[in-house]
Amino acid sequence: MNEISGGVCAARGFQAAGVHCGVKASSSPDKNDLALILSERECAAAAVYTLNRVKSAPVYVTMDHLEDGTAWGVVANSGNANACCPLSHENAQAMCAAAAQATGRQPEDFVVASTGVIGKTINIGVIQAGMPKAAAALGRDGSDSAANAIMTTDTAKKEIAISFELGGKEVRMGAIAKGSGMIHPNMGTMLAFITTDCAITHELLSDALHQVAARTFNRVTVDGDTSTNDTCAVLANGLAGNTLIEWKDGDYEIFVAALDHVCRYLARSIAADGEGCTKLITCLMSGARSEESAERLAKSVVGSSLVKAAMFGADANWGRVLCAMGYSKAPFRPEHVDVTFRSAAGELLVCKQGEAVDFDEAKAKEVLSQKEVIIAVDLHEGEDSAECWGCDLTYDYVKINGDYRT
Repeated sequence: MNEISGGVCAARGFQAAGVHCGVKASSSPDKNDLALILSERECAAAAVYTLNRVKSAPVYVTMDHLEDGTAWGVVANSGNANACCPLSHENAQAMCAAAAQATGRQPEDFVVASTGVIGKTINIGVIQAGMPKAAAALGRDGSDSAANAIMTTDTAKKEIAISFELGGKEVRMGAIAKGSGMIHPNMGTMLAFITTDCAITHELLSDALHQVAARTFNRVTVDGDTSTNDTCAVLANGLAGNTLIEWKDGDYEIFVAALDHVCRYLARSIAADGEGCTKLITCLMSGARSEESAERLAKSVVGSSLVKAAMFGADANWGRVLCAMGYSKAPFRPEHVDVTFRSAAGELLVCKQGEAVDFDEAKAKEVLSQKEVIIAVDLHEGEDSAECWGCDLTYDYVKINGDYRT
């Protein structure tokens, strides 16, 4: 697998654009807020969504549009979630109709997504007025502008593209995503759009996405809140010319590995850009009886407010790690647990067989002050492992969310 440039436009046959149309009246005219992605031919399509019982209208409309397993493009906005407000369903459909009219497609050809404030009716008029501008701006260099158009409190865009080989053919895959706050396992305020020129059936595309999302996006937590708007959609137009993947054979496994690479990068990027955070926290849970129990334990650690606060203060309070594991409801034997803190500054064993060991506090401070900290836990009970990602909890998180709506 090779990382390449181009984002969602790296795959053959895809164009993208991002423009400003003024969804949020107070937004700067320099802030793109409407994104459009379009394929030159029909794509196999699949998506995964939030597991929150409260779902936004765009989620339901996209579910309807992807029932036949096909799509041509994506339309998305920032500045308003179009959730839990009057006319939300009608306005989600109107976004698709505007995209269709501007591109010569049909409304049901589009995935639709929104992100921003919940409970306020979206200004559909500015989106409809801005859609022809977005369609006119579509191009092979449009991934960057589209990535910026879906950002809200994000401080950095999330974009990646790779190439890999299937049956002697070069296949490309690219993606953009947004996510910074209201992020918790089973996705978060997270939008991700993945494009590929691979030829694959929509049934296997869906299987691959569900498999990969479970071990990437669903292993991220920033603040314990699961959004109403999460959508991750993947479109595959087949222009790479590879033999159609219609069985779970070797080519399918290569495709899954490529998709995992892309989604893992995006998941880590979202965790690293958590609202107000200063560092990425990775919990590597190994020696578990099963991957499921390892995942549950690791999620509990990175989701613990006390662990996150300790990481912000670079405090080697390993007791909080064991405490978070203890209330995860996953089986393990505390008396077998080893805990090591790792980073670019080195590593430090802080707990051996469930008990304290002497360590250098100054060294611990140095290790925990880096941009990424790994909490490595060895359960010494089995062969399975799981990795989950989060971030530290800072003063700025409260500042950002204290007046988010106003």
